[in-house]
Amino acid sequence: MPDILIPTEHQIDEFVHAALARGVLLPIATESRIVEHEGLPFLVKWVSTQALKPRVAKPGRQSAHNPFAQPEPALTLGDIAPRHRLLLNKFPVMSRHLLIVTRDFEPQEDALCADDFAAIAPLIERNAGLGFYNGGALAGASQAHKHLQWIPQCPPLAQCLPEALSAPLTPLDFRHAFMPLDPGLWTSGNAGPHLLEVYRSLLERAGLPAGDHHPAPYNLLLTRGWMWLIPRRAEHWREMSINALGFAGSLFVKRQEALDELVSAGPMNALRAVACRR
Repeated sequence: MPDILIPTEHQIDEFVHAALARGVLLPIATESRIVEHEGLPFLVKWVSTQALKPRVAKPGRQSAHNPFAQPEPALTLGDIAPRHRLLLNKFPVMSRHLLIVTRDFEPQEDALCADDFAAIAPLIERNAGLGFYNGGALAGASQAHKHLQWIPQCPPLAQCLPEALSAPLTPLDFRHAFMPLDPGLWTSGNAGPHLLEVYRSLLERAGLPAGDHHPAPYNLLLTRGWMWLIPRRAEHWREMSINALGFAGSLFVKRQEALDELVSAGPMNALRAVACRR
């Protein structure tokens, strides 16, 4: 199948509107608030009580159904070289949430490879935003079929991440590895190989095996300015599943009561509970 041009945000919006009109895109209506903890901002969302919830249940991790094997045409933007396709997230909690999925099945626990970065790099090069990867179930992955994700805007913690990491007493005191990226990288049209080198370096610095298969669970976040990798030891803080977006400063709770628990305990303590200790 031929490659597609990387869509602009305007083109993504056109796909979103068409999928909504056909009833195949089922956004989760949420309410949100900013929670400050230890000097860092978090955007916490919860399911809105003022809107109907989606009528179609999201397949669970243990379900035999693989929505990426034969994705719905109305959710499929097209193919990305060399072996990925670009999909709309069927159940988004934010607009323009895209999935970069391998066309053939590969395990979500597998290490990222050159083709993965070749697929996501042009999307970030053209539209900026935040790319992320949940490396395994303990890192918050909800599907077993390998996929990266992209959103058009960085959540609040990701926006101030370099400054937070350079603070003398940073509250980001769990095991992680961070590397700034040269802005010139994105003008070459071939950022993928360099991003792969950075990723492998971060795995090593974080104390994870850098082979081709099954490193320990971790989250990866990627912007035009930096790449950040966080090893994981648990998926949940209490009943809340935390994935890479949690470390970007975006957390999702299913109940208003869980929001109160999170605010009381502090979002940074929730991240510490699921990350690996230094």
